[in-house]
Amino acid sequence: MLNIKMLKPYYVKEDKRFIRVVLAYQYFSLFIDDELYQFIPMESREIIYDRESKRIHNVFDIFVFQRGKRTVYVSVADLLKLPEFLTHLNSIIMPFDRQKKETLKIEDTKTDLIIQELEKENLRRMIDLALDAKDIDKFNELAAKWSKVNS
Repeated sequence: MLNIKMLKPYYVKEDKRFIRVVLAYQYFSLFIDDELYQFIPMESREIIYDRESKRIHNVFDIFVFQRGKRTVYVSVADLLKLPEFLTHLNSIIMPFDRQKKETLKIEDTKTDLIIQELEKENLRRMIDLALDAKDIDKFNELAAKWSKVNS
């Protein structure tokens, strides 16, 4: 029976697509059949979260745990079956995933402002064209739109 005693990241590294939770010796330990095993970074040493698919990328990686001379190999897939592991992992990953969403909201706001400015410039050009063509009806229609946009 597996139980998580402690799961803390050594550090968290993020890029555009992945959040990597890097683990170290003193930060990850399990109870296996009521005996405490410490993580040792022999094979895999990170959990990779894919921001796009919202899933763990490296489910087939193996973590090694040691107690004295005994070693136990546990796959990431096996760890993901433990509710307490998922709780610990979510508490580590979610602040970084939320930060990405906030960045996207800010970028969306900037994009909206740019689009509004481009639409105003286009309306100015259309007003100029109506004046050049001496089309009074079109000019009045566009001038009314211009007053709505600027009010």
